[in-house]
Amino acid sequence: MELNNAPRPITVLVVDDHPMLRAGLGEAISSQDDMRLVGEANNGREAVERYEALRPDVTIMDIAMPEMCGVTALQQIRREHSSARIIMLTTYKGDAQILRAVQGGASGFLLKSTLRRELLDTVRGVHMGQRRIPPEIAMELAQHMGQGPLSPREMEVLNHAASGNSNRRIAEHLAISEETVKAHMKNVLAKLAANDRTHAVTIALKRGIITI
Repeated sequence: MELNNAPRPITVLVVDDHPMLRAGLGEAISSQDDMRLVGEANNGREAVERYEALRPDVTIMDIAMPEMCGVTALQQIRREHSSARIIMLTTYKGDAQILRAVQGGASGFLLKSTLRRELLDTVRGVHMGQRRIPPEIAMELAQHMGQGPLSPREMEVLNHAASGNSNRRIAEHLAISEETVKAHMKNVLAKLAANDRTHAVTIALKRGIITI
């Protein structure tokens, strides 16, 4: 009788709130002899539960999801399992959540626009212990890390501005002077490399810094 010496396949958990994307990822993984899809989840809370139950070798998880975002799920999983290998999926290379995911210990990133080309190599690389960050994301990280994050007060000012409030209204809401609001907004523009407050709001929404 011949012994089967084939290596154990890489077990993969897929987490995304879009069923079509989840199905596509699952099919790509299942088509590989050296990989096996062991489970799916459609939000961060489910991802934590499924990870605990399945202990996959590699988890592929969307950053933006309802109920619990991918970054919070990543942090929870790695708090209990520091060796967890998790690849984060993102639509936009400048997503502000990417920096949080790097700090949370993500093993790699995949842009949804390059999934078809990069998925399988990234899974294999991460399983071997590599950290896989696409060049576009690495460049964005390098560019934004030097600017410093917005302070809690700057976030408040920007959120009020995004809702269409004038400096005077923002000052009333936050019980601070209009001059202080202007100073905070000036810092926001500098940190986001924005031309004006509308541009700052657009950048912040695009990068996931604020949501409306």
